[in-house]
Amino acid sequence: MDYRFKTKPFQHQLDALKESWNKEVWALFMEMGTGKTKVCIDNMAILYDKGKINATLVIVPNGIKRNWRNELQIHLVDHINYRVAIWSASPKKEEKKELDELSVMTEDLTILIMNVEALSTGRGRDFARSFLLRNNAMCVVDESTTIKNHNAQRTKNILKLTDLSKYRRIMTGSPVTKSPLDLFSQIQFLDPWLIDQQSYYSFRARYAVIVSRSVGSHSFQHIVKYQRLDELQEKIKHFSTRILKSECLDLPEKLYTKRVVSMTPEQLKAYVEMKKSALAFLENNKMMTAATVLTQLIRLHQITCGHVKTDEGEVIPLKNNRIQELLNVLEETSGKVIIWAVYRHDIQAIEKAIGDIYGKESVASYYGDTKDSDRQHIVDRFQDNDNPLRFFVGNPKTGGYGLTLTASHTVVYFSNDYSLEIRMQSEDRAHRIGQTSKVTYVDLMAEHTIDEKIVKALNAKIDLASQVMGEDPKKILFS
Repeated sequence: MDYRFKTKPFQHQLDALKESWNKEVWALFMEMGTGKTKVCIDNMAILYDKGKINATLVIVPNGIKRNWRNELQIHLVDHINYRVAIWSASPKKEEKKELDELSVMTEDLTILIMNVEALSTGRGRDFARSFLLRNNAMCVVDESTTIKNHNAQRTKNILKLTDLSKYRRIMTGSPVTKSPLDLFSQIQFLDPWLIDQQSYYSFRARYAVIVSRSVGSHSFQHIVKYQRLDELQEKIKHFSTRILKSECLDLPEKLYTKRVVSMTPEQLKAYVEMKKSALAFLENNKMMTAATVLTQLIRLHQITCGHVKTDEGEVIPLKNNRIQELLNVLEETSGKVIIWAVYRHDIQAIEKAIGDIYGKESVASYYGDTKDSDRQHIVDRFQDNDNPLRFFVGNPKTGGYGLTLTASHTVVYFSNDYSLEIRMQSEDRAHRIGQTSKVTYVDLMAEHTIDEKIVKALNAKIDLASQVMGEDPKKILFS
């Protein structure tokens, strides 16, 4: 392919582009850190130059909207004039101007970036639909597992957009994060005819073994195992590119370790009482759902982290050793450090504890309460080796997508989320193109508690995901 790129692609990026650039639908199943966004931007540019498209709708997790704008500046070839606007339900003056200008027809490449959450609303859906109707657009879903839930309103709304764009792309490093059924909606977005099953339930019947269960008068269907995964793998190969970091990048090794945190008597008492209460609740609740089970597990997890949240929303701190153990790890560590924590209370407590010892300029937090306007500034400061910002404390759901944090070669998990996708995404903020040092991952864990069960569950999901994608089973977390 004869094309003058703005930034020189790696060979694996060039191979992916050659394989897919002229395909109407394609999946870029490229592991985090291999540069799938650049591949997509180059694909967009080539199609525009060929007169195939004049616009692109990019649907992304909320946390990486602005990252896409930055990537466009870096990779989009200079000879293409383009306009870009980021969707906001309540836009500021400048943002509203950019959105309004999208409706003005020009020769420029027009790019609309929308957070996937916006597509769950009628207003967001209608804006996206209007944009696609008045343009010959390419439609991209970045981190496409955000539409894996076929029942979610945003998934339904996004699938209704498929007929409005000739060229469609999905992008993710981990298309299977929970089960093979994660693939159905992602494939439907590309083309419902790529696989034989046209409904979720026929897809499930084909690739899952289901038995009927009952609890009291309540009956439900339960998946006991998966089947025909070799067949599914073979079908996926015809419309996707799979790239693993281990195959294409000379990245340094990942190292895993854990630090055992002993619970205080206060924590242990609260944990035992909560466990008894949770078991009693689950035994007596005949209409048990996944949500009710998760609520009980979260309460146990909060206790191991050092706090209790009441039904009224009040957070009660518990005397604990977890933050002190984190500070011990930081004392033993040189350079910049990423710290991931699941709960808002813990992020705030960690930021204060670090600030008290190392100074307020040494630490910044990145989570739901962090202003959009501050987020990129925090990342830029952290990436600057001369900047005093040494500790990045974030929620992996907020900061785990799209960010480049390669200034750090130490990542500490103060607490883990149950989601395999969130774990893998957050790991690879540091382990990606640009990283030159081995990356050490440190998990703080209370032994014989929910902490260990979460890691066990994540490893089980990893094995299943590897099987579906035709890869050797692997453990990316310590066992």
